[in-house]
Amino acid sequence: MFNRREFIRHSLIAGAASGLAINNALATEMSAKEIQIGLIGLDTSHSPAYTKFINDPKNPAMQGFKVAFAYPYGSTKIESSASRIPQYTQEIKALGVQVVDTLNALVEASDVVMLMTNDGNLHLEQILPVLKARKNVYVDKPVAAHLGDVIKIYDAVKQAGVSMFSSSPLRYIDGAQQVRYHDAVGSVIGADAYSPQKTEPSHTDLYWYGIHGVEILFTMMGPGCAFVKRTTEKEQDIVVGKWTDGRIGTYKGDLQGRQFYGGTAYGTKGVLSVGPFAGYQSLAEVIIQFFRDGKAPVDEKETMEIYTFMEAADESKKQGGEWVSMQKIYNQAAAASKK
Repeated sequence: MFNRREFIRHSLIAGAASGLAINNALATEMSAKEIQIGLIGLDTSHSPAYTKFINDPKNPAMQGFKVAFAYPYGSTKIESSASRIPQYTQEIKALGVQVVDTLNALVEASDVVMLMTNDGNLHLEQILPVLKARKNVYVDKPVAAHLGDVIKIYDAVKQAGVSMFSSSPLRYIDGAQQVRYHDAVGSVIGADAYSPQKTEPSHTDLYWYGIHGVEILFTMMGPGCAFVKRTTEKEQDIVVGKWTDGRIGTYKGDLQGRQFYGGTAYGTKGVLSVGPFAGYQSLAEVIIQFFRDGKAPVDEKETMEIYTFMEAADESKKQGGEWVSMQKIYNQAAAASKK
């Protein structure tokens, strides 16, 4: 049996090959001083939540790192997010973070960046100055509001030659890493996952909250989904994925907003229920490890597949629950992004 810290360490090892290593000169510089993290967006509770973990002097996993600067202006058109900026600005100041007036000032002052803005529509615009300054960046969910912008962001990251990763904290829910990397059920032959499913009209609907359950599903199943089908009723939304090797994975979204997160993995050696959600500490540790070595712990291809899965689910809903090809959805978004 592995504890949570061992889960994280092994998952990082498993994903290390997918990242872009920071250059040796920067790595040497970073090891010699406290690393200043810049945080973009104070319109989400995630900003003070992660800062509390990272800036805790009693937390040995965070040694050498500090959230030092924050740029508050995230969402402007999403009232439920924009209205929280004043409150979270005060909270972040109380944690010893300097709030700056411009995005460029934050990028210039910081060694690495956490892009936390709740509104995914702003992520492409806000990440470009970070990439221009060649600074590694963690992007809070969702990567963007629509698949086309997700593709644009990853293309820009490649062109800049820096490292980026994005993940829901639910990837590190108790048991999911055990299933993926530690043979908890043997070879996974299928899985179910569930989460609340609040939506935001300006985003592909599952991108807003459904991503939590979808990320649990892909953590257990791994990549390789080829077709998606969706059924929506009053209380629940069910998305079924067919993997290329014949496996079936399902995501169930609670449309009434009940705060339940988890899932079940079915394997050749047994069955394991995963969950519940235990907070942000695990992902905070992963983010800091990413900033230490510059290696993305989640492969870009898997993250891209997660967002394609959700976009395909949206298309299936529009088509009345028909099966939709993941490849077709990705190709259409990629072509549109180039225009």
